[in-house]
Amino acid sequence: MKCSASRPNPGHLALAEMERMINGRNGTFTLVTQNIDGLHGIAGSRNVIELHGSIRRWRCLRCGKAREEHAVAFEQYPPVCECGGFRRPDVVWFGEFLPEDAMSRAMAASISCDLFISVGTSGVVFPAADLLHIAMEGGARTIEVNTEPTPASSLVDWMLTGQAGDVLPELMREMEGMT
Repeated sequence: MKCSASRPNPGHLALAEMERMINGRNGTFTLVTQNIDGLHGIAGSRNVIELHGSIRRWRCLRCGKAREEHAVAFEQYPPVCECGGFRRPDVVWFGEFLPEDAMSRAMAASISCDLFISVGTSGVVFPAADLLHIAMEGGARTIEVNTEPTPASSLVDWMLTGQAGDVLPELMREMEGMT
């Protein structure tokens, strides 16, 4: 299946609903993702930090301008920006650094959060794996959602085992029941 044809699963939708609920209670919900598929935004999440960029955006190698592409990506090969520079997917390739702004915002959100939920990650790829530790140092309660234990499992307050698409909707229902 093409990435452009992918649709959010119930886990993506539950996270978007959590954001609406928490923001509606005058809280702040920040979703930090390593995914490049853009499905969190499609699901309705608004405060999303994409650490590894988005395959749905193209960035010019000359002027640096990034923009969403809804048309066929390679109508022209190689893709060319309005400035005449070549464009590439706006993602972090192996060996490249994470965008400084995205990482700074993710760290700030982690240090100030009350609850940090780690979903579907090995917890061993740095610097993103540091975010859990930063949240813990800031006093956040922590939840890990994963299909199997990770090195972080023994550190978190709660480990919820299962597929994100199954566990997150249930977690959302539990959160709705809290007053």
